[in-house]
Amino acid sequence: MRSNTFGTAGSLRLALLAGAAGFAITAPSVALAQDGDADAAADALGDAGDSNVIIVTASKREQTLQETPISVSVTTGETLENAQIRDVLDLQTVTPSLRVSQLQTASASTFIIRGFGNGDNNFGIEPSVGVFIDGVFRSRSAGALSDLTNVQRIEVLNGPQSTLFGKNASAGVISVITREPQFEFGGSVEASYGNFNAVTLKGDVTGPITDNIAFSIDGSYNRRDGYGQIVNLDEEINDRNRWSLRGQLLIEPTSDLKIRAIADYSNIDEVCCTVGTLVAGPTAPGILAVGGDFETDVFAREVFLNFVPENTVDNYGGSVQIDYSTGPLSFTSITAYRELDNEFLTDIDFTSADIATETRAQTVETFTQEFKIASDFDGPINFLVGGFYFDESIVQDSAIQNGSQIRNFFEILAGEDPVAVLTGQPTLFNGLEANFGFPQESIFTTPLLTQELFELDNTSWSIFGTVDFEPVDGLIFTVGGNYTDDEKDFALSQTSFDPLAQVNFVDAGIIAGSGGTVTSREIFQSLDEATQAALIAGATDPVLNPLLGLAAFQFQPPFLALPNAIEPGETSDTEFTYLLRAAYQVSNEINVYASYATGFKASSINLSRDSRPSGADFTAGPGGSTFAAPSSPILDAGLALPNLTSGTRFAGPEETEVYEIGIKAQWDGFGFNLAIFDQTIDGFQSLAFTGTGFALQNAGSQSVQGFEFDATVIPTDGLVLTFAMTHLDPLFDDFPGSVLGDLSGVTPAGIPSFSIATSATYSHEWDSGTELITRIDYNHESSVAINNGLPTFGANNFTREVNLVNVSSTLKLNNGVEVGVWARNLLDDEFITTVFDGVAQAGTVSGYPNQPRTYGGVVRYKF
Repeated sequence: MRSNTFGTAGSLRLALLAGAAGFAITAPSVALAQDGDADAAADALGDAGDSNVIIVTASKREQTLQETPISVSVTTGETLENAQIRDVLDLQTVTPSLRVSQLQTASASTFIIRGFGNGDNNFGIEPSVGVFIDGVFRSRSAGALSDLTNVQRIEVLNGPQSTLFGKNASAGVISVITREPQFEFGGSVEASYGNFNAVTLKGDVTGPITDNIAFSIDGSYNRRDGYGQIVNLDEEINDRNRWSLRGQLLIEPTSDLKIRAIADYSNIDEVCCTVGTLVAGPTAPGILAVGGDFETDVFAREVFLNFVPENTVDNYGGSVQIDYSTGPLSFTSITAYRELDNEFLTDIDFTSADIATETRAQTVETFTQEFKIASDFDGPINFLVGGFYFDESIVQDSAIQNGSQIRNFFEILAGEDPVAVLTGQPTLFNGLEANFGFPQESIFTTPLLTQELFELDNTSWSIFGTVDFEPVDGLIFTVGGNYTDDEKDFALSQTSFDPLAQVNFVDAGIIAGSGGTVTSREIFQSLDEATQAALIAGATDPVLNPLLGLAAFQFQPPFLALPNAIEPGETSDTEFTYLLRAAYQVSNEINVYASYATGFKASSINLSRDSRPSGADFTAGPGGSTFAAPSSPILDAGLALPNLTSGTRFAGPEETEVYEIGIKAQWDGFGFNLAIFDQTIDGFQSLAFTGTGFALQNAGSQSVQGFEFDATVIPTDGLVLTFAMTHLDPLFDDFPGSVLGDLSGVTPAGIPSFSIATSATYSHEWDSGTELITRIDYNHESSVAINNGLPTFGANNFTREVNLVNVSSTLKLNNGVEVGVWARNLLDDEFITTVFDGVAQAGTVSGYPNQPRTYGGVVRYKF
């Protein structure tokens, strides 16, 4: 643990931005757009008419990277091979504005761009960063985690992209483009072996079926032992066990018509994730007393659990893309259907004590249809117009299972003598059971603590378009807009089995204080105010009502299902977002642009057992009392339940705006790109863990100012140097109701001020055609507070700094054989990715360590 100081003040922020702009303008030169990889930059730095110039589709039409007036990072398939970037978790090492985190399970990943992103642990929350694979939207991050196989390029679009990509791109877009089938036979096979017995197999083959039909098939298998150890079970954790298969057909009946059909399937079956104890709180002796254990050396990557976690993800679907051109007009249709099945079983107390287990089974079915028309007129005006339809259903069946030691653990925490508890002597809970008439040995001994069934149906459609006006050569004004209509219907139900949670202790105190004469709200409300006040005073006095001290053990009280008479279980959002941009080609080498854009993400639903009615629908009385609760729609409708509290069922829409100016320049062997931006999200959908559950709420306003800069230099034949830096200065402009109190004016944690990705690639080619390519890259994130504090632990004492060095060297023989070696995190840098309150263990803090050094060799054959 280290103490932390917060980021720069506003004056320093402006000074840094101004300094960066001055550097870019006075620099002798630098690279093409936000290009995180050396090979892409090297290709792009060639002559503008060269066939190696990178074509991107960030604006939903093909343009060169140099012409695209968007801050976009491009990583080519060749770089993915050379740098041994196997999945999107590794992609962030070459893209400084992107962060990817994997927590709790193999499927719980979050994509973050410019400090904004969410949706990792709740399928009701739509990600703020949209992930598209071959133009098809992957609505949940678990559906975008397969290995990167047969990839042509990956585009990371920074900042809101809602005008062209719709409601799921309020923070940015990751667009993965795979290789189309070819009419010339070819392919590749690859085998890699590394430490932790890592075995990776990849292969692809493509070729013609007829003169106008081509095919391709690719697949991958990725297996690795775990880099963590479950000590008490002698089992591994954090392994890799995944495979994928994809088939494609390309049909070109005429030169104007192209049809591309894709079907794919991927499977993940892994044990995840390594969690260590950073702070052993006052509940730790209770864990030890019941025979449990935990690890306090996080980087030993040794954990104690009472069973081996399970997580399986099946992700499959297909799409058909039709492209047709006639004269200056081109038409594109993309139709897709996908299914995602995600299941996990995990030990949520992260100790070897048998306290509690969570199971979750989720199914997502998604249908999408996109259609667009683009023009390519010779005149000054061109346009792109389209529509998008989205239909998705989500079903989640989940439960918390009581462990065999949970009752003893909680009784010890309540102050009972551990010896008496463990030897079966009459204890606290036995007394409560007798007092309330519960069966003996029933508190915390039911097989399940809770069982839930959540359903969500989402239908959305949008109309989008842009118009480009070029009054003089090189000067283009762009106006774009997107109208989105989003409808969600959801149903949430839960059964809470523990009898202790069915009793409100304040109401029980009122009953006792009245001598048993006040047994309902109706009777209590009929009393005069003075009598009511006296009964409430006695019932809320911990000396007179010792039951109040046990309220902390009422983890899962009865759940108010919806839809109900007051809550319809639906949201309806409409929004018009727009883009204004001016781009000017100063010379053949320099392009500049300035833009203003807005973004939108529809309401997200709290698909969890922590969903609670809003304060407008229900307000509980003191201590959750129903007797003393004021009148409210839910109470008046007779729907109130014991210990019902208010909270959130859903979070309203996010609305984003960004001001951005940029310059892109390239010369022979030298180029640069700079984007300076001021970005704000109003109503950012915050999902915070509270130690026993998750709170979903809208932050009032969160902003970030900063710049993205990269430079590429080719000082001599064969040597390519790249440097990319992102500076972010975020702020909670307005967030008064967070789980940590008022965060207005506070710097959001977890967002490094500076992120750097730099690389050196040297290629040497002999006369025979054999080539040796050696690459080293360095990824740095400046020290940053991991969070703004924890709800039960409090203090913000945890920081993270990242310094990763990756190396690779590949010998490419002229007969198609390639042999290479690689290492990721060569120097074995250690850092904590995130921290959280121990589950039902107030004062305990747990954290996830990063992946240790990995290395290996690879053999590849291309034909």
